[in-house]
Amino acid sequence: MPIADVLLDTHAFLWALSQSSRMSERARQTFLDPNNRLFLSVASVWEIAIKSSTGKLQLGQPLSAFLDAHLSANGIELLDIRRDHAERVESLPFHHRDPFDRILVAQAVRESIPLLSADATFDAYEGVTRIW
Repeated sequence: MPIADVLLDTHAFLWALSQSSRMSERARQTFLDPNNRLFLSVASVWEIAIKSSTGKLQLGQPLSAFLDAHLSANGIELLDIRRDHAERVESLPFHHRDPFDRILVAQAVRESIPLLSADATFDAYEGVTRIW
């Protein structure tokens, strides 16, 4: 049975696009299953923008062109950061200190959708289902 809605961690999105061997088979199948509705947080877009601008990530093209090509080609929808997402961060335990990871947790909890991520630290958060 398909999972339906899935929130992609930033690395999962990038690894799926590059067909990285670091992705588990379950993660790859989840990403490729046309029955799943894939979401990328605007927080991930922000994280990619920072890494690209500092030279830690080479996209080969401007970020807007990269996103336009890969979001539509893979049927990925953007998940905006809403006020309730940001407010939920306040009550999260500090398993993660990274603000990008913390907002992804808040979004996964608020939207009741699993998070596609290799990061096992997400398992410590109540209400987060991690797929890998």
